[in-house]
Amino acid sequence: MVSNDLSCDARVHKMATTLTNAGYSVLVLGRKLPQSLPLSEMPYEQRRLRFLCNRGALLYAEMNIRFFFFLLFRKFDLATANDLDTLLAVYCATKIRRKALVYDSHEYFTEVPELQQRPRVKRIWQGIELRIFPKLRNAMTVCESIAKIYQQKYHTNVEVVRNVPFLQSTQPIPVNLQLPSKHVVLYQGALNLGRGLEMLIESMQFLTDVCLLLVGDGDKMVELKQLAQEKGVTEKVIFTGKIPFEKLPSYTQLATIGVSVEEDWGENYRYALPNKLFDYIHAGKPVLVSDLPEMRNIVETYRCGEVLQNRAPELVARQIQSFLQNTTQLQIYAQQSRKASEELCWQREEEKILQLYRNSLNFN
Repeated sequence: MVSNDLSCDARVHKMATTLTNAGYSVLVLGRKLPQSLPLSEMPYEQRRLRFLCNRGALLYAEMNIRFFFFLLFRKFDLATANDLDTLLAVYCATKIRRKALVYDSHEYFTEVPELQQRPRVKRIWQGIELRIFPKLRNAMTVCESIAKIYQQKYHTNVEVVRNVPFLQSTQPIPVNLQLPSKHVVLYQGALNLGRGLEMLIESMQFLTDVCLLLVGDGDKMVELKQLAQEKGVTEKVIFTGKIPFEKLPSYTQLATIGVSVEEDWGENYRYALPNKLFDYIHAGKPVLVSDLPEMRNIVETYRCGEVLQNRAPELVARQIQSFLQNTTQLQIYAQQSRKASEELCWQREEEKILQLYRNSLNFN
């Protein structure tokens, strides 16, 4: 069960692929949005429900009711709730049906930036988490920091399954996209609050022969396009819109450097370990990341890039320009990324996943 439309959720795809390859019969259930891309054929079953509401409290109420009744009348042995917004439905249905449950927390949901200015809504989600999480026996999340928070808070064991890509034997061919500059600073992912995208766009005023490629979609798309226009950098900032996850590696290949510059807005972003960082590494690209603990640890451990030193747009531009001009160091970072990808790959995470599912089914 997942609250998005499946087309861009690489983690759920990897999880479903791992389980399918291990002999499980897998159905991934999401929701159909008005602007949803067609789904590509996969080795597992996919289904999307169309809801009457597509935003706000009514969306989450309808979604959990629909998911609950779907599980109530469907034959299954185990259900996976992906993130807190599906957990209530899955927990209630599996409890009634006496079926196994696995919880996969893709982020520290109650600390996402969108909830920080909405205390009443935040308290509702915190209440759901507080009542259910301590009862979970098989849960996973994306990094050590978030796992430790859950373990200390709820005294429940949480497995760490990092959101790394499959290790591929060949690199994808870049897409034929006309770019205006020699160097490409790439951001791929959601164009949402707290991602540092405004800072990147403003920094383009101070850069020459550099363009910013934003691959993805989100709540801030319109505002970011307006900002690029206000700052006179529309020719330097390229928006691709939403790209299916299976096509994303071809866009990653276009980058000179990949950036993940989330702001320190609450514990969710503070301890973020985004999948885009690993996508850049698997593409053999140098990376520039925020000075936040999980991302900084990856860069310092594998020596595959730099940590952002200052968030003022002019100083960001200066660091990017220096980064790009040091061609020898860029090559070293690229080599380190390729080397790191051999360790930071989904094949190394799979046994933890399968053991978690075996434990859940055996216990149940």
